Amino acid sequence: MAEALFRPLSARDGLRKEWSDGRSTASVAAEFVKPNSRLTSVERLEIYARSYWFRVLDCLCEDYPGVRAILGERRFMKLATEFLARFPSASFTLRNLGSRLPAFIAEEPAFSGPHVALAADMARFEWAQVVAFDGPALPVLTREDVIAAGPALRVTLQPYLTVAEYAYPVDQFALALKKTALRGEASNALAAMPSSRRKPRPRLPRPARSFVAVHRQDNMLYFKRLEPEAFAILTGLGAGRTLAAACAAALRQADPGVDWAARVRQWFQTWQGLGWFARRGASGRSRRERA
Repeated sequence: MAEALFRPLSARDGLRKEWSDGRSTASVAAEFVKPNSRLTSVERLEIYARSYWFRVLDCLCEDYPGVRAILGERRFMKLATEFLARFPSASFTLRNLGSRLPAFIAEEPAFSGPHVALAADMARFEWAQVVAFDGPALPVLTREDVIAAGPALRVTLQPYLTVAEYAYPVDQFALALKKTALRGEASNALAAMPSSRRKPRPRLPRPARSFVAVHRQDNMLYFKRLEPEAFAILTGLGAGRTLAAACAAALRQADPGVDWAARVRQWFQTWQGLGWFARRGASGRSRRERA
């Protein structure tokens, strides 16, 4: 039954006539699905196969609009079909369906044509949004925790927070693609703006190194551009370094003419205000579990 469901559909969105071992699908289906007065064994099985494939393909289309825009509808559907044939749904929730898509794009460049690196970056960025949407949250680090630890402070980054380096400005492309507007000074919200007419699709971005944090606040998704030094500090803290060690490593070759103490203090206040830091050793629940 699972093999029947997980095999890609035919060009006409039905079961393929031949089974994987060369036998006819009709003869194999008859071994474990009974016909009824209106439908043959194959026709009954096709109902489930179509339901599965239409649902999982729709899920990838919904979660990865940026990759779709980069590749185009036809190429994206071929990529998604091949991906799902190799990595069918294996979780009780469709939330995890595309977790391997960024790696698959990089490992199978034939499906992305000349845009492999951009598509892989975009898939990583959009997977980070899935993580941010319902990833678990830990108890937030308090001011008292910070004062008590001082420079020896060690923190844990919130599990729903993704801090990543990209070869392309995927955040700017997402804003242009989703027709979004800036939301406040701290972050950029991923919320679509209403429009009465369809605007032309934005041009694909050129390579440009960028550092982006994807997170949530008040049940809304946000992303925030980071300076290279800020990215390095957050990465160091996430790896378990003390605050002093993370800052020292990140600023080792920084411009000496910048008041880094003031800048780091401002960054830390912003990050703590956004709730990015958690107490080490704490346990948390996902947004779905809390609901």
